[in-house]
Amino acid sequence: MQITEWDTPAAMVDLDILEANIARLQKYLDEHGVRNRPHVKTHKIPEIAHMQIRAGAVGITCQKISEAEVMAQGGIQDIFLPYNIVGAAKLERLTHLASRVRLSMTADSEFTVRGLSAAAHARGLELPVLVEFDTGGCRCGVQTPEEAFNLANLIAHSPGLRFGGLMTFPLNDNTDPFVTRAKELLGRVDIPIDIVSAGSSAQMYNVHRHPVVNEHRAGQYVYGDRRTVKSGTMSLDDCSFKIIATVVSRPTATRGILDAGSKSLSSDIGQSLEGHGQILEYPDACIYTLSEEHGHVDFSKCAKKPEIGERVTIIANHCCPANNLFNEIVAVRKNEVQVVWPVAARGTVK
Repeated sequence: MQITEWDTPAAMVDLDILEANIARLQKYLDEHGVRNRPHVKTHKIPEIAHMQIRAGAVGITCQKISEAEVMAQGGIQDIFLPYNIVGAAKLERLTHLASRVRLSMTADSEFTVRGLSAAAHARGLELPVLVEFDTGGCRCGVQTPEEAFNLANLIAHSPGLRFGGLMTFPLNDNTDPFVTRAKELLGRVDIPIDIVSAGSSAQMYNVHRHPVVNEHRAGQYVYGDRRTVKSGTMSLDDCSFKIIATVVSRPTATRGILDAGSKSLSSDIGQSLEGHGQILEYPDACIYTLSEEHGHVDFSKCAKKPEIGERVTIIANHCCPANNLFNEIVAVRKNEVQVVWPVAARGTVK
């Protein structure tokens, strides 16, 4: 079947581009001696995770336990979970998962460390725990190298735990001085930093400029979107993930309505992007607002305008939430449908 026969709205992935994206980043990281641990929250599909590992990735990164559980069920054996795991219910699931696969995680507080220690020790496990540090993303993470030292020291001396290294997001110029100072402090008590894990798709081809980093986590590189294009990391031709929509109404001479709204494109804008996606066939058009099932498009700047019933191809602003809105991804090669992948970890937020 040709993709042109597939009903819309639909999310599709071009396999040739997907494979090239996977190979390109792996080659770059291999050349610089950096371990690749891709973030699967972008695609949430075990089959793509296996493609990444076959290309050379050391394992994967998941954001939530439920996402990691799906990937383990799909046969992935090495999973990093860079998230503070808090509460009895999650700790029970975490240790159960850690008894089945190689699992590492992060912490940024004594509270989290003590919970991990008690749960791991009770189950007879040794869990590698990395200390998350904040490089300016203002999300999670200890704020100073001294705090990182104290927490790493606690992990190293907590039953059931092993200090695994340092982790941050995003990778930036604050990373190197923080790690250098933390290494100096930990060296005084003979605690090595085995892994320094950094993340950011926008910075994935700048990792070589940060010699302290030996593991990188990128997610969007497999798909590409307007964000990665805006950052200069990828081009439109590198975007393997596309949303196919149909023009269902032309109520005025300049306005069109698509059958893809916020439940297909997501409402994510960010990074000074104009509109809610780029229509490849009409690059001067603007998807200026979204209803749940309607995409509102201004075609006034387009010399030629679409007819009702015409199909269009959209590059999403942010591929990760857009992918999560679909039950399935249609994988094509030269417009021929090859396989339909269920988005197995869709909605895994616990």
